[in-house]
Amino acid sequence: MAEAAALRVGGLAPLSATDFPGALAAVVFCQGCPWRCGYCHNPHLIERRGTRELAWPAVLEFLERRRGLLDAVVFSGGEPTVQHALPGAMRAARALGFRIGLHTAGMAPRRLAAVLPLADWVGMDIKAPFDEYPRITGVRGSGRAARESARLLVASGVAHEFRTTVHSALLPDAALARLALELAELGARTYVLQQFRAAGCTAPDLAGTAGPHLPGPGLRAFLARLFHSFSVRAA
Repeated sequence: MAEAAALRVGGLAPLSATDFPGALAAVVFCQGCPWRCGYCHNPHLIERRGTRELAWPAVLEFLERRRGLLDAVVFSGGEPTVQHALPGAMRAARALGFRIGLHTAGMAPRRLAAVLPLADWVGMDIKAPFDEYPRITGVRGSGRAARESARLLVASGVAHEFRTTVHSALLPDAALARLALELAELGARTYVLQQFRAAGCTAPDLAGTAGPHLPGPGLRAFLARLFHSFSVRAA
């Protein structure tokens, strides 16, 4: 598809067993993200244009050769939904027989709504209580966009998980509890906490102060009561 050919691809992971639940997947890393989260571990994907981009037709040729060997294709980033070429790329990958996964931070609700019917599973990153988003993203109004995207995702019926990266300097326990309550009120059923990873982080104040901080038993029990499925992923 001509539209899909314009997809800006900043990288490709040929095999992943962790990016789509229960499936072997290739991960297409889409270039560009308008948010500036300090703990980002893919900072090379933030700029709109990358220094070593892959052509989508070449990626599609790779995927054709993996038919029968892989189950799914996951579009990650960066932020996939900011690219107009994403819907065409998702359709092209689906036409090859793959299930489609999407990783998003929900910064573009209208574009997310347009591609949800093309996805089999979505992982959405939730940064903080929605009114505190600008402190993490550096962008005013980002919490409103994320909240609307979360609402759309829950309402869509598409299989999904919400997940939050935990760094004690950015998300103390009280804020995490409030965030979880906001998600539960939206109807979220699956929630995952993931420990901050210093690898790839270009913010020395965060990378240098990250301890093995994850909520204690009391807060974990509180979070588990809010969701049908709750889990914690170590770094």
